[in-house]
Amino acid sequence: MKIFKFGGASVKDAESIKSVSNIIKLYDNDDIMIILSAMGKMTNALEEVVSAYSNSEHDLSDKLNYFINYHLNIIKELFSSDTHQIYKDFEYLINLLRQKLSKSPSSNFDFEYDQIVPYGELVSTLIVNHYINSVGFSCKLYDARDLVKTDNKYREAKLDWDLTIGKVQLQVLPYFLDKENNVHKLALTQGFIGSANYNYSTTLGREGSDYTAAIFGYILNADEVVIWKDVPGILNADPRFFSDVHKVDYLTYSDAIELAYYGASVIHPDTIKPLHNKGIPLYVKNFLSPESSGTEISNKINVNNQDTFYIVKPDQIVLSISPLDFSYIAEKNLIDIFTILESFKIRVNAIQNSAIGLSICINDNPVRVDALIRVLGENYKIKYNENLKIVTIRNYNTEAINKVKTGKKVILEQISRLNYQVIIKED
Repeated sequence: MKIFKFGGASVKDAESIKSVSNIIKLYDNDDIMIILSAMGKMTNALEEVVSAYSNSEHDLSDKLNYFINYHLNIIKELFSSDTHQIYKDFEYLINLLRQKLSKSPSSNFDFEYDQIVPYGELVSTLIVNHYINSVGFSCKLYDARDLVKTDNKYREAKLDWDLTIGKVQLQVLPYFLDKENNVHKLALTQGFIGSANYNYSTTLGREGSDYTAAIFGYILNADEVVIWKDVPGILNADPRFFSDVHKVDYLTYSDAIELAYYGASVIHPDTIKPLHNKGIPLYVKNFLSPESSGTEISNKINVNNQDTFYIVKPDQIVLSISPLDFSYIAEKNLIDIFTILESFKIRVNAIQNSAIGLSICINDNPVRVDALIRVLGENYKIKYNENLKIVTIRNYNTEAINKVKTGKKVILEQISRLNYQVIIKED
């Protein structure tokens, strides 16, 4: 049993979808569960629809038609007959989306987001499933919302493991265990999405399809999980920011968790733990070169990775917080501040404190940050620096540190045994 996750770039057009079927052919002796993201940049496109809808814009047609036409063009390339069932199924999903958008939005933006954005995954899996079956495979499509059960923290939903395990074992496992005629089984579902109470859709956080793959890998006791991407594997730095990058052949689970925690975009932060718990290896491979080795994440013996990794997170803001009465920052202040941060679903990327002040680095989300500053300002004096980026260097050395900070305006920096972090003004 293998779990294959294909990201948006892997299914961005008709040729990419054909490549998916070619990859599957290489593994025709294996049971495969495929986890699929929305196509290309369709999550971004639907986020624009959500924004317009939540702001009660009367004409959403341009934004919605962009989403519709993008998929229709792909359908027309993949299916020669305009009477193919895909057209009816696609129209059915679009009509459901139109019905949603015809209703007045609630005041809960995150809830509305999770009822609209999952259509990217629902449409992509519909198209890919029809295509895979049209070229000779027998593939079963599952709705992840029937399987992946979560709480109702919309946009950052937490998995209900017990419910999800029960659903997958009841609905999916028997399909793979049925070995009539010794046929290897193929199934497909959506990444990133699930459902909460009353079957309202939820999402697992941006790039959550990796996590979905790990969830199914854990429950189905997969031999391995493969994330197919448009890169040769995990690189030691983002080529958008650094020129001299190279692929890393092996990582331990702990290394991968550290890199994901600090913002390495190639892996979702929650992906590693369930795989580590069962010793399931994770591979990151290039869908354009499927027979290449990629990067292996496992507990491989005698792997002592000394590569220097550079992780860049742009769009940061540093808040400097101090009590209005000029008193010390004490434990009760920290509890108060972090309770407020939790209420706004804000994650701290770096923290540093002094006797009378606390500095935190967070993602610069204008809506949440403005509201956060207003609430904190009731009891604390707030100063802030905007337009920042945080760079984390794992396995740092003097040369690496100089590489990222020389000539830059440094706002904050800190150092530990393996990691160096610096927050600098954006260029």
